[in-house]
Amino acid sequence: MTQTRASLLEDVIAIARDAGALIMEIYRSDFEVRGKHDASPVTEADECAERLILERLRALRPQLPIVSEEAAAAGYVPAFGERFWLVDPLDGTKEFIHRNGEFTVNIALIDAGMPVLGVVFAPALDRMYAGAQGLGAWLEIEGKRQTIECRNVPQEGLDVVASRSHGDADALDQFLDGRLVRSLKSAGSSLKICLVAEGEADLYPRLGRTMEWDIAAGHAVLVAAGGQIRVLSGDVLSYGKQDLSNPHFYACSLDYR
Repeated sequence: MTQTRASLLEDVIAIARDAGALIMEIYRSDFEVRGKHDASPVTEADECAERLILERLRALRPQLPIVSEEAAAAGYVPAFGERFWLVDPLDGTKEFIHRNGEFTVNIALIDAGMPVLGVVFAPALDRMYAGAQGLGAWLEIEGKRQTIECRNVPQEGLDVVASRSHGDADALDQFLDGRLVRSLKSAGSSLKICLVAEGEADLYPRLGRTMEWDIAAGHAVLVAAGGQIRVLSGDVLSYGKQDLSNPHFYACSLDYR
């Protein structure tokens, strides 16, 4: 099973890279920005990357349903059971539009409510995060892979990362009240979860609306690196919910209390 999962992870990495290359072609062009029904932005890059990813995943594992952001926005969500793909072809569309590089391709495999394999690729930064249950997690930059893992919380206090485009300062201040915080920085897309996974941050609270495809890939990398995502009640965040939305949550290392 581990070897099969390792091979599958390599296949998903290749898919994410190809989707990222397509996104970068559009990123360098004079692309158009349109609005979806929920007023969130969408571009040709979101749609083209999704078509590529869905076609390749169907060829890879024809039996597995795929839940993907743009298809869901258009009203199509397939019936899915315990095992399915979650795809966000371009997480951080606002970052893409602002051309700050902090956008990602997210692909995750869900099994029994948990992300067991995931890839987060930031094509503009050439940073590929990958991880799977039983395999650990790594970061690949310029073709070189290095193992990543969550760190123990420093005695000097937490390094906290927050959303760049969806900030709620009052809610964040309330959540952090009583905690020793050493630093607070912002980042875009699912890179925030990956910063916790690679030991560059200790805590990422998300106190706003997200969908399952937004975070599943980062969650898989985080778990493989020795971390966790919990809802505010303390329960582990799970997947396959009827409306595919997430409650407020926080990403952290296993030793965070």
